[in-house]
Amino acid sequence: MNNTPPESATPEDTLTPLTLRRVGIDTYRENVAYLHRECALYRAEGFQALSKVEIRANGQRILASLNVVDDTAIVDCQQLGLSEDAFTMLGVEEGHPVSVSQAEPPASIPALHRKIGGERLYREDFRHIIQDIAELRYSKIELTAFVVACDQNELDREEVFFLSDAMSRVGRQLDWREHPVVDKHCIGGIPGNRTSMLVVPIAAAHGLLCPKTSSRAITSPSGTADTMEVLANVDLPFEELGKLVRTHRGCIAWGGTSELSPADDVLISVERPLSIDSAGQMVASILSKKAAAGSTHLLLDIPVGPHAKVRSMPEARRLRKLFEFVAQRMGMTLDVVITDGSQPVGRGIGPALEARDVMRVLTHHPEAPVDLRLKSLRLAGRMLEFDPDMRGGDGFGIARDILDSGRALDKMMDIIRAQGEKPFDPDHPPLAPHCFEVPAPGDGVVTAIDNLTLARIARLAGAPKAIGAGVDLMARIGDSVEAGQPLYRVYAAYPNEMTFAHRLTERDSGFTLGSPAEITRLNVEF
Repeated sequence: MNNTPPESATPEDTLTPLTLRRVGIDTYRENVAYLHRECALYRAEGFQALSKVEIRANGQRILASLNVVDDTAIVDCQQLGLSEDAFTMLGVEEGHPVSVSQAEPPASIPALHRKIGGERLYREDFRHIIQDIAELRYSKIELTAFVVACDQNELDREEVFFLSDAMSRVGRQLDWREHPVVDKHCIGGIPGNRTSMLVVPIAAAHGLLCPKTSSRAITSPSGTADTMEVLANVDLPFEELGKLVRTHRGCIAWGGTSELSPADDVLISVERPLSIDSAGQMVASILSKKAAAGSTHLLLDIPVGPHAKVRSMPEARRLRKLFEFVAQRMGMTLDVVITDGSQPVGRGIGPALEARDVMRVLTHHPEAPVDLRLKSLRLAGRMLEFDPDMRGGDGFGIARDILDSGRALDKMMDIIRAQGEKPFDPDHPPLAPHCFEVPAPGDGVVTAIDNLTLARIARLAGAPKAIGAGVDLMARIGDSVEAGQPLYRVYAAYPNEMTFAHRLTERDSGFTLGSPAEITRLNVEF
């Protein structure tokens, strides 16, 4: 009897098959596999820790980074463990037979090495890199190398277009079969700036198609998707998103579940812990998502201020030109507005507090923040003027009429119900249980507010993970305050988070007091 395996057999065919085990570890957008060091397959294949492996089961295939373990409580010698993301992506039941093999190295690695060396890359280079990133062929180390190389070796405007175009073409793309399809986006950096949640229902109530796919927080206490999630479900499948928008003319959803520009979500998983948000990567991230979502017209908000992402008007104008160049090459109409980013917009910083502010503006609550209302109306007015039948300059008045008449509230409630309404009372938002107030150290006028410090305080308090955590402002630039008067209140989810936030406020409250003459006036569009 001949026991020699056939020539077509692979090494794993000669070994006892492994069975799948779900390892309850959140590896945040990285597929991770776990093999025991004494596993026969591990020794036979010569696997190394952190190498890429290919896993197959029931006709499905995923790539993962390998972790080697010595504890049988995690996996034993006959098992392959998968992290939460990887297990979900493979889509088979625990205990199912799986095969594992060495993964082919990404074909785009030579292009990555050229970018690390400071070379300029071309269109096909970026297409190959982004394809490999979207297919999870890059390890976290390789992803980090790409992000850092693009940050340090600043991309020229052609490279930014190549990157944006490549990212928009990988993954699904929406085609609404009408024109215009409008959207609004802010580059971020300003706490509480939840204007999108007011602009979208105003535009949709007017009749414009506005599929707003939003991001979650990267370095802020809340993204639009985090705040909207207080009111409704934002994880909408691709098909459901399309049906909802066609019915209600708008949505406010997280872009990650719709598989729009999936490489962007993978890159963000590296940019977030590194706090990297370079101009080129910012442009590519925003425009690729909007192009994939089928937007033909985009209103872009660039806030400027001493504690914003963009610190000066010359820097804002350079960024506007870069956005305009790339948008034009991608066939998108772009209207860029440079706004005042010297302080937070609205009162609340954190998901529940920001949702409270939005609903108060929509319901004409007496404590609705005036600045959030006014900025939203100005932006909505600009967006309404994308309507080819609207005369230039009429947008603001029409937007105000839509808000004041209650049509914007009705449209917002239609969208919330369609996405899956969650109980929410703007008079009694679900605030975190621990709180303290930060008093003014003396008499004076508030001359400056540090956005970055307030955002950090809110994050230390638990936002955005704890929806009720954050900062509730009681004073703004130009207000006169007396010693001991509360400047803001901090809500924290747990006592230790309250301690961390309190320690930071003792070192730096984020507020500067002085005389009215010391207030910096910014020359912005509004």
